[in-house]
Amino acid sequence: MQRQTFIRCILFLYLVMLAYFMFAGFHRSVHSNYRYNLIPLHTVSAYVRNLGPGNMVDTAINLIGNIAVFIPLGYLLPASMFRPWSYGKFILFFVCFIFLLECLQTILRVGTGDIDDLLLNVIGGSIGYIIFRQRLNAEV
Repeated sequence: MQRQTFIRCILFLYLVMLAYFMFAGFHRSVHSNYRYNLIPLHTVSAYVRNLGPGNMVDTAINLIGNIAVFIPLGYLLPASMFRPWSYGKFILFFVCFIFLLECLQTILRVGTGDIDDLLLNVIGGSIGYIIFRQRLNAEV
């Protein structure tokens, strides 16, 4: 099996799991109203401001989790291409993809469309992209 084919299979499985967790996992249910945050760093600062012994795990899951869960996408997406994308092309696609997911969560009322999630996800995707580029450069 070609490397790209294998990576594309892994990417597909990752995207299926991502869709499940973003729209159905974590005991998600449909909210009666639309939930969203358009103020950058509002949610992040609220987590940091209210950090205490009782909510450290929730804070870590939200902040670190939103970064960590998108590292694989940042790696797999450019790795699945026959010619790797530049960071500019990658980040443009990545931001549009995350924006679409956040909008869908809001429209379907199964989560909160949050600009902070987008920012944290972009950090994760960028880390994955950097790992991909370093590995690519090491192979040359």
